[in-house]
Amino acid sequence: MKRRQLLQKAGIITAGMTALPATIPASPATRVQNPQFSYCLNTSTIRGQKPGLVDSIEVAARAGYDGVEIWVRSLDEYLQEGGTAADLRKRVADLGLSIENAIAFPAWLSDDETQRLDALEQARREMDLLARIGCTRVAAPPAGATQQPGLDLYRAAERYRALLETGQSLGVTPQLELWGFSANLSRLGEVAFVAVEADHPDACVLADVYHIYKGGSGYGGLELFDGRAMRMFHMNDFPAEPPREKIADADRVYPGDGIAPIDRILHILKDKGQPIVLSLELFNPSYWGEDALTVARTGLSKMKSAVDRISGSHGAE
Repeated sequence: MKRRQLLQKAGIITAGMTALPATIPASPATRVQNPQFSYCLNTSTIRGQKPGLVDSIEVAARAGYDGVEIWVRSLDEYLQEGGTAADLRKRVADLGLSIENAIAFPAWLSDDETQRLDALEQARREMDLLARIGCTRVAAPPAGATQQPGLDLYRAAERYRALLETGQSLGVTPQLELWGFSANLSRLGEVAFVAVEADHPDACVLADVYHIYKGGSGYGGLELFDGRAMRMFHMNDFPAEPPREKIADADRVYPGDGIAPIDRILHILKDKGQPIVLSLELFNPSYWGEDALTVARTGLSKMKSAVDRISGSHGAE
């Protein structure tokens, strides 16, 4: 098969928290979507305030987001405290939100077969739970292969396919996530290769403004992904200092407050054939010292401002 045909087959050629009420009605005025994007809050952005899963979701609703991106460990805590999957699903729906994705870390990419098989079983249990709360996507970062470089990318593709098949039976899609700090799958070309070679209709990539920079790739490669191969995108920004080699998660800032080419990235992401979910993912301790709702609203405002700047324009800055 020619290279272009192979890429086309995989879909990679295109064109201090305040108390909250028990329920918060979704405001129609804040639910109007740009046809090219929807907006999501990754709960890591406010995790330093320690609101818990339910209050984090209600913050997202009150701030005006379309969806939330949760962490499986926070879901486990919610269930351990007596919550149920059915109640959570209903609460999210009543708030006019969707659970767009979940963050989990089974070591599915490990070279150790026993560890990898255990990780697949863990992933199956987690995806079954996610399906019950109405979440149809889960991040698949290179867990199990972050330290030792030199991962065989063909084997990585086989392992990603196994993960995809596990998710397909449950209605949950693992999104192959680029981690810029990892010894493996830290560059756009690597995750694209693994997604293509997995040879599975659900193969897709989850990328991030910060992680693309941290891993050393440019942003032009995003042109090669269509809406089937890239369904979500983590939004953030980064300062000029510290340098790329030393920059860390805690240095991420609001979109537009750093030096990343946000407008160019959004130009590339629009018109992908289906709306892309823009999810605000930050880990900045300075934001964790602020009111959670204020942080969520500020992040959404900055994402929407960036989208407004490029709306109706036909070229990247």
